[in-house]
Amino acid sequence: MRKLIAALAASVLALSSAVAQTMPSPTIAARSWMLLDATSGQIIASHEPNARIEPASLTKIMTAYLTFAALKEKKLALNQMINVSVRAWKVDASSSKMFIDPATPVSVDDLLHGLMVQSGNDAAVALAEAVAGDESAFVFLMNREAQRMGLKNTRFANPHGLPHPDNFSTAHDLSVLAARVIADYPEFYKIDSVKSFTYNKITQPNRNRLLWLDPTVDGMKTGHTEAAGFCMIASARRPNGNSQRRLISVVLGTNSDQARTQESQKLLNWGFQNFDTVKLYAKGQAIQTPEVWKGSANVVKIGFNQDVLVTVPKGVAAKMKPVLERNDPLVAPLPLNSKVGTLKMMVDGKQMLELPVVALEEVPQASIFGRAWDSMRLWLK
Repeated sequence: MRKLIAALAASVLALSSAVAQTMPSPTIAARSWMLLDATSGQIIASHEPNARIEPASLTKIMTAYLTFAALKEKKLALNQMINVSVRAWKVDASSSKMFIDPATPVSVDDLLHGLMVQSGNDAAVALAEAVAGDESAFVFLMNREAQRMGLKNTRFANPHGLPHPDNFSTAHDLSVLAARVIADYPEFYKIDSVKSFTYNKITQPNRNRLLWLDPTVDGMKTGHTEAAGFCMIASARRPNGNSQRRLISVVLGTNSDQARTQESQKLLNWGFQNFDTVKLYAKGQAIQTPEVWKGSANVVKIGFNQDVLVTVPKGVAAKMKPVLERNDPLVAPLPLNSKVGTLKMMVDGKQMLELPVVALEEVPQASIFGRAWDSMRLWLK
């Protein structure tokens, strides 16, 4: 099943290279960038997506993800008070802080707001210690989770993103991480849309300026160091027919705060204006019911084991035509979700997409007499 889902995802992502020929990419003033349609899981456009960069405070997205996991698993609670260590308090004084103090315990909820809204490096250390006991143990969890997510070009050395030679990532990997936060923990992701937060009588604004400029933007995080430049991951939801569509932009290595805001907005607008995300088939929808030989049933429903959504340039969706190639004859036993064919989506005679088609129900073997009868029929066919 996992192999089939992976094959489906790879097929959908492969569409991006085909449609790229019909839609030129925008010009984005950044070292590397990527635009991901989180609704379809498809990369719409990118530039140097696998170039290794210093992620700066974008690192905090993984810190938040692991904290969200601890909350969901009830290892922590939002109202739980955390004692602030001297290590957390003493984190680089010249860097972003929420100004926690060893003399005053702070709630997990406040620390998460300090982390994602104020970009507090002290909050990152305090959360790391709350989740894993100490910072080094938390870094181990960060890298284990990165490996589990398939972030092949990412490594973390700390929970906040202050410069370290073993702290690196890519636009591609960061887009995957961002999408996972939104998909896995939507109830906590809403913290990213908070425009300002006050702690210890100090109010700090969210550095994501798009929260004020674009009402469809609801996250996610900014980052800056001298080596990384000005970076931003932004996410927006806008209408897509009768539903909603989410895009995630990753813009890395711009030359100013204004530039990262402007280029992120440009990238999001370009994606929404020039592409549509369409649902081709629903999970469990039978696209055919072909004949089965030597089975306890004469026919089987075939289709897909997850919704099939694709992102294509505007106007292309109406031109897509399906061509089904079945692995005939279909002979029992047919396990549930076993591959039974391939569906190719064609546009103007050219293949744009290839999808694995599976059995939507199990078909056991027939009795010995049924199998013998079908064997004779197949021989005569």
